Amino acid sequence: MVLERLGGRPRLAALAAVAVLAFVPAVAGCSDDGTAGGNQMYETPPPGTTAQSPGADEPADPAAAEEEITRNWTAFFDPKTSAAEKVKVLENGAALQPVLAAFVGNENAATTSAKVTGVEFTSATEANVTYDLLVGGSPALPDSQGTSILQDGTWKVSVKTLCGLVELSGVTVPGC
Repeated sequence: MVLERLGGRPRLAALAAVAVLAFVPAVAGCSDDGTAGGNQMYETPPPGTTAQSPGADEPADPAAAEEEITRNWTAFFDPKTSAAEKVKVLENGAALQPVLAAFVGNENAATTSAKVTGVEFTSATEANVTYDLLVGGSPALPDSQGTSILQDGTWKVSVKTLCGLVELSGVTVPGC
């Protein structure tokens, strides 16, 4: 599946696998607290359709919401962001704090980042996010799809997105 998504580029697939596997040991120790949003990633709608339902709400200030989503996604995937800060921008982050703490200092995670390339609101509290997962600054998983949710007044990376990345490694973990 990874090779298919990467257009058959084995080197990038290997780099992506290394980046994703950096998350797995930490996530595998996480227990299922029943708050995870499932393990399905957002799928791109068929051509000629939209992921947004007709008349779906948007946040009161879509431009500000999009800016916050972009800022928070960038921070979440930035290896320089502390685990405490990542907790603040991940859905149910407090429950996943041990997982996030394990990322800090991991040499593989230290080269992984993300660049948001698109945000589409599906409601006043949810958005589909298109992003490039970067390894060493180069796209390893371009045009990846994830979701952001408004939780406690903050736009956060969804647990569903994190679990989708873990799923790419072929590992099943509690909570995902």
